[in-house]
Amino acid sequence: MPIQLLHIYTTMSLFQKHEALLKDALNALIVRTYYSPYPENPKAYPEDADALAKNWISATMNNNYTALDQTDSNGWLGEEVSPFLQVGIGVRYPSFTHETILKHASLAQTAWANTSVNQRTGILIEALDRIKARFFDIAYATMHTTGQAYMMSFQASGPHANDRALEAIAMGYKELTSVPEKAEWIKSFGKFDLKMNKTWKPVPKGISLVIGCSTFPVWNTVPGLFAALITGNASIVKPHPKAILAIAIVIEEMQKVLAENGLPKQVVQLAVDTLNTPITKNLAENPLVKMIDFTGSSEFGNYIESLTKTTFTEKAGVNSIILDSVTDLKAVLGNIAFSASLYSGQMCTAPQNIFVSKDGVQTAEGLVTYEEVVKGIAAAITSLVDNPKAGPGTIGAIQAEATYKRILDAKNLGGNLVLDSKAIVNEEFKDARIATPVVIEVDKSQGAVYNRESFGPVLFVIKTAGLKDSVALAENLVKEKGALTCGAYTTNEEAKTLIATTMNNVFVPVSFNFTGAGFINSHAAFSDFHLTGGNPAGNASFANSEFVSKRFVWVGNREM
Repeated sequence: MPIQLLHIYTTMSLFQKHEALLKDALNALIVRTYYSPYPENPKAYPEDADALAKNWISATMNNNYTALDQTDSNGWLGEEVSPFLQVGIGVRYPSFTHETILKHASLAQTAWANTSVNQRTGILIEALDRIKARFFDIAYATMHTTGQAYMMSFQASGPHANDRALEAIAMGYKELTSVPEKAEWIKSFGKFDLKMNKTWKPVPKGISLVIGCSTFPVWNTVPGLFAALITGNASIVKPHPKAILAIAIVIEEMQKVLAENGLPKQVVQLAVDTLNTPITKNLAENPLVKMIDFTGSSEFGNYIESLTKTTFTEKAGVNSIILDSVTDLKAVLGNIAFSASLYSGQMCTAPQNIFVSKDGVQTAEGLVTYEEVVKGIAAAITSLVDNPKAGPGTIGAIQAEATYKRILDAKNLGGNLVLDSKAIVNEEFKDARIATPVVIEVDKSQGAVYNRESFGPVLFVIKTAGLKDSVALAENLVKEKGALTCGAYTTNEEAKTLIATTMNNVFVPVSFNFTGAGFINSHAAFSDFHLTGGNPAGNASFANSEFVSKRFVWVGNREM
């Protein structure tokens, strides 16, 4: 069989292999109820998977990562440090000049753009299948670069990331097939008809650059990566220098599937650098790069948005909780404590500011004073982090030295220090860099203290004049700094309407009365949009139609 025909047969068979899954994913986008084809419980996978992954991470550390494409590489780079072990993991990756990366991407762009939508879809979903087989490897790679605890590392970088990638594929497929390939167009003029044959095709914009972050190197990278790929754009992944290994596994598996199907591995490339020798701006400013996905600081995100390119950003925000009235205060405070402590607050959706009326909080058992609420928040956090079974697995470790220093210095920000950070012992990793949440009480007039992002487990309790004051303060904060989410607790329907209307009008979703296993930190693929793209926290949303449609252009031809 000729190679070209073999290529067509193989890729088409991949589409057929995964067509049922694609249909399920497309339906999930419509109904938006719970859907995931990738189990989040590690027990759903082979019994020996965890043990094999431990062996893999041990063998991978202190070695060159040779599984990636190395064509025209100029050496090896790597400077990742495990937040749990507090030593360098010693993994080095093939490095390239930015000129070489762009040359490879340009050559691959033609082949990938000329690959049909069905073929691209089959290849990308097959890649997710291969990535699924590496979930445990990815989990340990995430742990030892980000400081996420094991369960979060497994779920966030594994099944939850795959969910978001599949969501982007499905949304892309939906948009790319929303217009027919051809039609016969007839307009009657009475005595004669004007006839035309019309064709339409989605034309990819060109090379995509995806800039990763240090805390969620897979989950935050794959939506933009797969959205760019499904729409026909060769992609360059520029990970954070301190968090490469997990996304390297993903790209390794993608390159394998591409090669097996007769396509250049360089359709997807890993572009590594170091903190002292960055290449991000060299890539971002090059005219060959047509679109950029970015997750990180507002300062650099604003720079990305200033470029004359199509951009999709997730920047910093300040997330609020409005505490008005509750049924069970203990359950609510426990939920807030977990949300603030999860991965030591190093999540873009973690709460930072809690607005509480000076008059206290009404509960089913009567009014609880403001002072008691403040003490209750601190007590709930202490109870969680001091629990030897729950504490270490919830808070993980601190990824960056700058974050760790910020937590230790938080007591000097101003206000009343209610709960200071402390180090707790992780019995498995005695050298882990750990810092528990800080709780600071401030008056609403002390905006200079709380009206900014304090990335990490720093929680401000803000005394307000009442519910309307709390809502107005949270609203103004969104307008100025942005937010990804808002938590609200109220048993009053009028209050609920006020909060929802106000916050939605500044483009922030609200999570009402979350207790138990529901946390404002989590957004579910195929149901929740991650970001709205409507406030300063970012200009994109995972994964609405615009997240994919802005990556290609519809072009129509006519023939009489």
